[in-house]
Parts: sequence; C-alpha cells; structure tokens
Amino acid sequence: MTPLAAAAIRRHVVAAQGYATRPRRGKAADVEAVVRRLSCVQLDSISAVARSHRLTLLSRIGTYPDGTVSALLGSGRLFEYWAHEACLLPVESWPLMRPFMTPTHPWWGPIIARDPALHDHVMARIREQGAPGSRDFEGEGSGAGMWNNLKPAKRMLEALWSAGDLVIAGRQGFQRLYDLPERVLPDAVLGRPVPREDAALRALVVQAVRARGALTEAGVVEHWRLRGGTARVRPHVDAAIESGHIRRVEVADGGAPVLLAADADPDAAAPAGAVLLSPFDNLLWDRPFAERVLGFAHLIEVYKPEAERRYGYYVLPLVAGDRIVGRADVRANRKAGTLALKAWHPEGRFRSTDPLERAFARLAGQLKLEPVRG
Repeated sequence: MTPLAAAAIRRHVVAAQGYATRPRRGKAADVEAVVRRLSCVQLDSISAVARSHRLTLLSRIGTYPDGTVSALLGSGRLFEYWAHEACLLPVESWPLMRPFMTPTHPWWGPIIARDPALHDHVMARIREQGAPGSRDFEGEGSGAGMWNNLKPAKRMLEALWSAGDLVIAGRQGFQRLYDLPERVLPDAVLGRPVPREDAALRALVVQAVRARGALTEAGVVEHWRLRGGTARVRPHVDAAIESGHIRRVEVADGGAPVLLAADADPDAAAPAGAVLLSPFDNLLWDRPFAERVLGFAHLIEVYKPEAERRYGYYVLPLVAGDRIVGRADVRANRKAGTLALKAWHPEGRFRSTDPLERAFARLAGQLKLEPVRG
C-alpha cells in the first residue's frame, strides 16, 4: 500500500476534531454529542480565560447555556472519571471504565481500607443527604501542597469516586457534588455487563482512534494515560485490526505507522475555520505527534515561573484551516467584562492576523466579554 502523505494525516486529524467553522448556538444534546465524538474531554481548574472543558466545547459547538455540563452530569448523560486526566465521558462508557476502578487511589493508595470509620461516615452522610460537596464535611487538611492539604473527608470522597462507589452528580462552581451511582446513572447502564479488561482495552483503542482521526500506538496510550505503555496496548491494537475496526497505515514521512478507523478517508477531510483552542485540547494531547504532523511544538507554561515563560501564562493555540498558525496569550477579566489579548506569536512564516481577529472576537462573544488588546 502506498504510504499516506503527511499532509493528508494533518488534514484528517484536524478535521476529526469537528471545530466550528462559524458562530453557532448549541444545546445540551450538542454538548453530549461532542463529548461522545471526542470520547472524553479534559477538566482543569484554571480559569484564566474559562475552564478548559468549556473552551474545548465552545470551539466545537459554539455558545451553549451555562450550567449545561452540571445538568448533564446530574441527569446521568455524562459522567466524570480518569481518562486522559479527570475527564467528562459519555455515560455509555461507564462499563468500559469499570475494570479500572479499584479501591486503591492512584495517588494516596488504599485510604478507603485504612480508615473504615471515615468511609462509613461519608457514605452514610451521602445516603441520607444526597449529593453533598466536600465543603459540607468537617475537618482540615494537614499536609503541604494543594493535593496533600485536602481534608480527610475530601480525600475519602475522591477515593470513593475513583473506586466507582460514588459519581459526580454535578458541580457548584467547580466544586464536585458526590452521589451514589444508582441515584444518578441510568439503570440500563448500571445493569450492563462489565467487560473483561482485554475487551475494554480493545474498545478504548477503537474509541481513541475514531476520536482523534489518526494515532500511533503511543498516542493511544497517551489518550487514555494507560499504564504499561505500547507493550500493553499492542495486542489490543492487533485484535482491533483483525476484527476490522481499525487499520495500520504507513506514512510517507517515515515515522511510526498510524492507526485509522477502517472506514476513514483522509483525502476527504474538510478544513476547519479559525478557532482558539484550550491548551488542554484533545488535538494536542500527544505532543510528539502534534510536532510531527502539525509542525507545532506545544508548550503549557502556566506552571512555570513568569521569567521562564516563552509565550505567556495561558496561551491558546490558533487553528486556521488545517494548521496551527500561532499562539495567543489571552486573559479574561470578568470584573471589567473584558477578554484581553496580551500577546500574539505567529508560527513560522505565517503573518496574517485575520484568523486571529475572527477567532478572538468569536471567543469573546461566547464568553460575553469585550475583546481588548493588551
């Protein structure tokens, strides 16, 4: 088979993201559909412009009503769980996540077993009260750092969520509300058989490839942050190829082969409009692949000291057509009602500012802010 041109892969992976080409208004069903299309959408607490998941959804849907995501969580149409990071997922993926839900928290270990009294107290409170947040529990943190300074009840809530004993029933602001799965998720989903881990991994491989358009095996691992690396995922990739769900294709650039959906046609990809992306957008999760295919070396500098930043604090990559053409350092001031463009860094020889002006004005309108410079 003739290797695919790198340009065809580039067009295909950008088109697979479904970025909006014009201003639109979406509804709850559109939010649900985009999360399903993407397989998962990353959550992040930084609100320098807007929460990351909101930027990801705005870039594909357009404007949608405030409170939509919380309502979809509370009605059991979406759920939160570990995927690439903590993510929104479509509710039908709940059974696929069940094999990975264990009572041992990924950061804090077996804290459920270590404190059975606190476990019983938290579960009894939720059964009686329904959907509390961590602020509804007493206690203080005692460690150093953001994650180590959580009060014991908050840690227990997070561990029970990670174990699948609780689900997120919505949010107040960005604070999670916890409830029992049977009070939130549909009976049809809860009653569905839990697949064996190998079957779940095979399904996750196919989901990732369809959601991203094209991925290497390393990209599949990164999409779901799977432990064990490519050695763990390769047998499931091979099984998905054997079953006819995906195919492995050589690329003319000589890099690692890519995985495509069996029915994918990279030559049919349509270009995107001009849109500013969250720094945590799905397109950019696999940074080596983004650099190889898009020619874009992605940097997230929010955690660096100011003096060490090259482009700025909260930098939004700009997609125009089938390329990333620059980086915009953007900051929202909700008190002043403004969205400020603090700096613009074009990529390579790209010099036109027309895509930036269109995308920046659209984002400001979506956030109900006035676009300003500086």
